[in-house]
Amino acid sequence: MEDEAAERHSDARALDHLRTLIRIPTVSRLDESLTDWSTFDEFISTLARLYSRVHSTLSVDILDGHALLFRWVGRSPGNESVLMAHYDVVAADDETGWTHPPFAGAVTGAGAEQIVWGRGTLDDKGALTAILEAVEGLLDAGFTPEHDIYLSFGHNEETAGSGAAALAAELMNRGVHPRLVLDEGGAVIEHVFPGVSRPTAVVGVSEKGMANVTLTVGQSGGHASTPPRLTATARLARALVRLEKRPFPASLSAPTVEMIRTIGAHSTPMLRFVFTRAQTFRLPLIALFGRLSDETNAMIRTTAAVTQLRASDSANALAEHAVAVVNTRIAIDSSVSATLRHIRRAVRDPLVLIEATTPSEPSPVSPSSGPLWQLLTDTITAVYPRAVVSPYVMLGASDARHFTAISSHVYRFTPFEMSSAERATLHAIDERMHVRTFLSGIRFYRTLIERL
Repeated sequence: MEDEAAERHSDARALDHLRTLIRIPTVSRLDESLTDWSTFDEFISTLARLYSRVHSTLSVDILDGHALLFRWVGRSPGNESVLMAHYDVVAADDETGWTHPPFAGAVTGAGAEQIVWGRGTLDDKGALTAILEAVEGLLDAGFTPEHDIYLSFGHNEETAGSGAAALAAELMNRGVHPRLVLDEGGAVIEHVFPGVSRPTAVVGVSEKGMANVTLTVGQSGGHASTPPRLTATARLARALVRLEKRPFPASLSAPTVEMIRTIGAHSTPMLRFVFTRAQTFRLPLIALFGRLSDETNAMIRTTAAVTQLRASDSANALAEHAVAVVNTRIAIDSSVSATLRHIRRAVRDPLVLIEATTPSEPSPVSPSSGPLWQLLTDTITAVYPRAVVSPYVMLGASDARHFTAISSHVYRFTPFEMSSAERATLHAIDERMHVRTFLSGIRFYRTLIERL
């Protein structure tokens, strides 16, 4: 009974800590001059207050202004590991449509249906808090890891990512080449593959590249009452329509083939026959993935989404510059240069200037076999026994990409169960997660640390 009471107290304290951190609006802005850095200072000081044993036992360095690097010294040198998370969040300036205010840290329900609401619960303060809860609990128990463990917490993952780049560079300068790096990424999900009823734990072994591609049309201005035959905005619109009509070619990368085989082995008999022979049925599977969902379509090709449009500042003035920003996510068997070539061929207009900003190539593929992969698999199944563990290519960008220069085993997995409805709240309204899965995440990190 005393053990159960102690566990309930520990769980309640962990939830209270997460709610406290959600209430600090550490919103990163693309224009960093607009970022309220005082909230980041408050977050760092709050961590020191909530996790006093972590701060008294581990060394901590602050890099690039607000990125945090903790070092937990192990009993033996070498074979270091890095556990990553980030504490900045995307904006939630307009609270319209939120069931609960985005930075209130509200909790509703009870038992298995208890939910914590707020910006950052899934992305990514939930993981950061779970890591620190695991470390603090192990320190309370007198545990010392076998090898050094670093905690790397970026402060601008949602924008520049310079914090993680500085953290990786610092480890390189120290001569640290981690045997394992684990950042946010895949999760424990359900109902993604046809015929598969078991939950699937997808672990990112790579991630797509990224580039914001600007399409710009320049033209003499003037009064809107005397427009030319083709205005700058019309030329830009034509270019975007042409790009929309010419999607990037589809293919199945090696990790995607392995994912289909692994998860497909647990499907219904007819589908299992096809999925486990993914190479043989490559073309039908490409067609299936292209139609199944937006998520599966993104797994098989480079994607391009128009996210920003700018033109005239006045309703009755011709635009002198019409600009579109196309956010591309680049398949791992492609490149930034190939992406630009495709866009230029699709647009077919020399008067549309096409340039890439903030380009990032696809990440190298980490092994999905061997002792470190098995360590991750065993840890996941220890917490989620029914889960099928599979490699996959992460569709979004993460801070982990900066660490591929110092480690060949960089993985992306957030140890939480996420329903399709919950995944849809990432970067959207009503971000939330079940409290039970947050607590499971703490158990995951604790189990992993004990095995490193």
